[in-house]
Amino acid sequence: MQRDGATVSLWQYNIPDYETKHTTLPAALFDVIIAGGGITGITTALLLQKSGKNCLLLESNTLGFGTTGGTTAHLNTLLDTPYNTIAKDFGEKNAQLVAKAAQDALNLISNNISTYNIKCEYQTQAAYLFSQNSQQDKELDEMFRATAHAGVQVSYVNEIPIPISFTKAFKAEGQGKFHPIEYLFALAKQFEEAGGTVLQHCRVTNWHDDENVTVETTLGKVEGRKLIFATHIPPGVSVLHLRCAPYRSYAIAVELNDENYPDHLTYDLYNPYHYYRTQEVMGKKYFIAGGEDHKTGHVENTEACFLKLEAYVRKYFNVKEMAFKWSSQYYEPADGLPYIGHMPGSQKGNIYAATGFSGNGMTWSHVAALVLCDMLTGVPSPYEELFSPGRIKPVAGFTAFVKENVDVAKEFVKGFFTRDKIESLSDLAHGEGKVANYEGEKIALYKDENGQLHAVSPVCRHLKCHVAWNIAEQSWDCPCHGARYNYNGKVITGPASTNLEQINIE
Repeated sequence: MQRDGATVSLWQYNIPDYETKHTTLPAALFDVIIAGGGITGITTALLLQKSGKNCLLLESNTLGFGTTGGTTAHLNTLLDTPYNTIAKDFGEKNAQLVAKAAQDALNLISNNISTYNIKCEYQTQAAYLFSQNSQQDKELDEMFRATAHAGVQVSYVNEIPIPISFTKAFKAEGQGKFHPIEYLFALAKQFEEAGGTVLQHCRVTNWHDDENVTVETTLGKVEGRKLIFATHIPPGVSVLHLRCAPYRSYAIAVELNDENYPDHLTYDLYNPYHYYRTQEVMGKKYFIAGGEDHKTGHVENTEACFLKLEAYVRKYFNVKEMAFKWSSQYYEPADGLPYIGHMPGSQKGNIYAATGFSGNGMTWSHVAALVLCDMLTGVPSPYEELFSPGRIKPVAGFTAFVKENVDVAKEFVKGFFTRDKIESLSDLAHGEGKVANYEGEKIALYKDENGQLHAVSPVCRHLKCHVAWNIAEQSWDCPCHGARYNYNGKVITGPASTNLEQINIE
């Protein structure tokens, strides 16, 4: 199957693209239109369709093309934003509410798998968090107390599943793992069988929030009473782009010589942290490790991130072969919690969004589905206010908000490769891309494996930052809000909805 990068994830292996029942836009007024065919969009669409709504799901590429195809699929209530931070910024009651929401999400996954008899290698697991020095010990103790107080079942342990030395550790029960694409495709099938409509290769290009929502797409116009953006980050320009910073994370799946594949989920306390688990795919086991996160477009040699991760894993594990390597994008919210609900700026209140899932997309996707389904069916949700995109927290996340957006402001006034003065086009190696100064103009240049040059404007079509070349994924990445384009300037992922401007270099 296709996904949003040049590398191949473990989940794509021997799985074809999803085939939908429909290829053209139906002439109908839908109750809900969902933009985005990842795990958030599909789960939300199925819940709404089962509740009696007539739903249309639009995917700009193919189902699972984006971050769902690049996840490491940890199902956890131990979140990237620890409960001591949540309790400090939002209060202890809200920390307990977050833990309950995360558990509701895991329950929904389990119930879906049971109800629809989904074969996706699902297993319940424990999650282990460990420290490796005195400073981390203190941090781990604080996290343990807050996690327990939030209602997650945790206990200190003297052993962890992986052969890495540690000073302290605790585990959380009731976590899990699965094959995300097998799960996603099964839900999509259930959605279509329930009467829902899925259209692939149908990008939303514009929308108008009147009494009904008119959605313009690459396949024509369609109307719905409500519109949900489950696109990881909404397209267009929104305050949410100032509250969410794009990051990339790296993963490898390796085979081990000694067959000593560890059970359960494991995390260290470094920043960025490493995360580990084992997955069986088509009867074969793989050890998955992830980490080396950085802001999108802010590392020139992204291939080095894979090398660092591989070297770290080989230090502790008897690696036979690195079978797969891939990277994926996520959005870090300014205050640590996702934004789920009414889209800020929606005039009639008919537009909804779900974004800012940090590194916990599998969990937050199902929280979003539950919250949005309640909101659109008139059921009071205990989580609506907590996760509202319109919330204003002047303290929580304020430092991160200022830091990220000062960084964005810098990118508005300079090209990402201003230090790199390329004197001629021949400086590019095959398979390499750079933003070059050429005859007084900036040009985003890529030389393909046949030596042919492809030139586009480096100005991102979202908010006019300058893109940077991602050598590992062979893409132009925007360092401001995470829009990504292929080597020829075609949009891969939003928030941009139009391609980079082509430059004729003949």
